[in-house]
Amino acid sequence: MRVRKSSCRASRAAIGVVGHGANDCAVDGERTCAVLRTGSCRHWLAGWRASRRGLLAAGVWCAAAAIAAAGVWCAAAAIAAEPDGPPVGVAGADTVVPKPVTIELWPGGPPTPMRPASEATRKLIASYGGPRPGRVTDVTTPTITVYRPAAPVGAAVIVAPGGGFMFLSRDHEGVQVCRWLTSLGVTAVLLDYRTPTRDEPEHFTLPVQDAQRALGIVRHHAAEWGVDPGRVGLLGFSAGANLAGHAAWDRGGRTYPQEPALDDPRGPDFLVFIYGGGFLDKDDPSRFRAGFALPADAPPAFFAVAHDDAQAPVEAVRLYLESRRLGVPAELHVYATGGHGFGMRRAGRPIDDWPRRCAEWMTSMGLLSRGR
Repeated sequence: MRVRKSSCRASRAAIGVVGHGANDCAVDGERTCAVLRTGSCRHWLAGWRASRRGLLAAGVWCAAAAIAAAGVWCAAAAIAAEPDGPPVGVAGADTVVPKPVTIELWPGGPPTPMRPASEATRKLIASYGGPRPGRVTDVTTPTITVYRPAAPVGAAVIVAPGGGFMFLSRDHEGVQVCRWLTSLGVTAVLLDYRTPTRDEPEHFTLPVQDAQRALGIVRHHAAEWGVDPGRVGLLGFSAGANLAGHAAWDRGGRTYPQEPALDDPRGPDFLVFIYGGGFLDKDDPSRFRAGFALPADAPPAFFAVAHDDAQAPVEAVRLYLESRRLGVPAELHVYATGGHGFGMRRAGRPIDDWPRRCAEWMTSMGLLSRGR
């Protein structure tokens, strides 16, 4: 059999490893079966040949070898399976990753009715290609889908896809992101917020309501899901970053009646802001839009954006500088190329590694530490 490096769900179970190794790499939001660098792996092939017997089961090949030499372990695996399977993150062969669970945010219906999409909005959605696999619109019953890791570290991240408040780019800015997060031990929560909302007075108002309710539900289920209620963050792309920013930074009263059994008054404990915008004055981008100010108690933030993404890098830099002025912990990555909407796609550019940089930031902030 010709051995190849491929996306592998079982490798960590096969070698009993939990955590984020220095040689792991993300491909479309999943970990690949990288060799663990604790020493030389010159003998891997011989070890594989010695261990391949008995490893053919249900059409899946998985080869691994352990080399006991000064405590050096070298492991690799090749799995013939669908590329979009669950991410690596299991703690052992007998550990079962819980199936994703979808929960409606508003059991009695949303508190604020959506305006019907205008003809102009319908034409705008059509100009972007309309709904298609991985892209949804006409979300009138918002939900969260909870992806729980096998070995939770205690952090949770609510993921808000982008789509210009016209649709949700649910694949490369949603599901794939959740798979990557669970591979880190993070409880990932995919937010299907109401859309389209371009005919509302403010595009973000109803989606922010959905994000705020999602924060409450996650914290109310913290014990059940193995989540620290003080480590619940928001990660958003484009329009999703805009709503995440408003949920993190706005300090006005909430726009819907609070239910103690479902809501929580706190905003996110940290923010990941990927090519977002909408916070600067349209006529003078050196200033924030009227009515917005970054608060002194803003949560720590991670910003990532491409230099060639129109106004988005200006927004990210301005928000970062204001964070620095206020003494708010923040990290900013501006990549030379990447454009808008890269999400978890890989195109052979440095920007492909933003998830690794984000994981490093989360680690540095103590967000990925068990039992913190």
